[in-house]
Amino acid sequence: MFSHLPTPVLDPILSLSVAYRNDPRPDKVDLGIGVYKNSAGETPVMKAISQAQDIVVATQKTKSYVGLAGCEEFNQNMIELLLSGTSAMERVAAIQTPGASGALRMLGDLIKVAQPGTCVWLSNPSYVNHRPVMEEAGLKVKQYTYFSPQTKQVDTARMLEELAQAGPNDVVLLHGCCHNPTGADIDFAAWQAITELAQKNGFVPFVDVAYQGFGDGLDQDVQGLRYMADNVEEMMITTSCSKNFGLYRERTGAAIMVGKSLQDVTNAKGKALTLARSTYSMPPDHGAALVKTILQSHELTGIWKQELSEMQQRLVSLRKSLCQELRNTHNTSQFDFIESHKGMFTMLGFSQEQMAQLRETYGIYGVGDGRINIAGLTEKDIPYVAEVITKVS
Repeated sequence: MFSHLPTPVLDPILSLSVAYRNDPRPDKVDLGIGVYKNSAGETPVMKAISQAQDIVVATQKTKSYVGLAGCEEFNQNMIELLLSGTSAMERVAAIQTPGASGALRMLGDLIKVAQPGTCVWLSNPSYVNHRPVMEEAGLKVKQYTYFSPQTKQVDTARMLEELAQAGPNDVVLLHGCCHNPTGADIDFAAWQAITELAQKNGFVPFVDVAYQGFGDGLDQDVQGLRYMADNVEEMMITTSCSKNFGLYRERTGAAIMVGKSLQDVTNAKGKALTLARSTYSMPPDHGAALVKTILQSHELTGIWKQELSEMQQRLVSLRKSLCQELRNTHNTSQFDFIESHKGMFTMLGFSQEQMAQLRETYGIYGVGDGRINIAGLTEKDIPYVAEVITKVS
């Protein structure tokens, strides 16, 4: 059965973690996989999560199944976190999924059933999992320009020009705050323009949100999303608690459907539950139980928001410190764009060969397309990383 299978291609990001762990050099730096690390280089359990965990352990009386939709209180919490104050609150439904990747596949499968000829438009570049998930769901995929290698910012004019070609049989997948691997975010004016195109041309927006709170703040980071939800008839949203709750391994996410009416999204949710039954059946409970416990407690919500704000501010500080080191010590402003980016990621503009040199010669691990994870830096790493970036550039 298995003898004819080809040798698998290594995942371009996850394989970096293995190579990093096997690297014996003491000054190695892991800027590959997108996880937040503190000043000690650790990915901590958030205090709010620890306290919620104590509450869940003390109060949970059963390990029985949670049901196909997962925890409905968690689902409502995720809807409110993203869409509070919008008209979409009256025509929305959600199901809990095994992480945002599970939500992507769930909505991909739902699109295939609801409108089999759909083409999904993905940004270039995009999250590494977007294309394979949509293609495995049986959907056609196109790309639209997103990032300018020259300016290191969103190429808004070209993006809008290309998205103007999307029509009623298309879905346009957009990145929420800080999610695109470039570190460059769509601004509010672009959200408004894309919304206008969706209204005019009839395509359905699909927004992937995994870093709410890592950009400018919880509400500021979804300003464009909320505007869109208020002004389109239909849209889809995937969301993850991996980053802003630090629940990476708990695989805690949700698939959200906004429709023309509550009946429409109730039907869509019912179909999604049928699809869930034929794949993973039911999502894991623990992460969702922790998030629900936090968001239903005023005290724990306050602790969580403070921790999230500190993480966001540290990312801003790391960007500023790296740019200052490059300017002051190495007399180069070539990488000043790093300071204007948001969230964890930045695209250095390095070639595959330059990224290989960073890794093989200097022990600095980044993704081959030029992406580095700013959150992988510790303050003590900055002088070394700045020196090596200068040498390789």
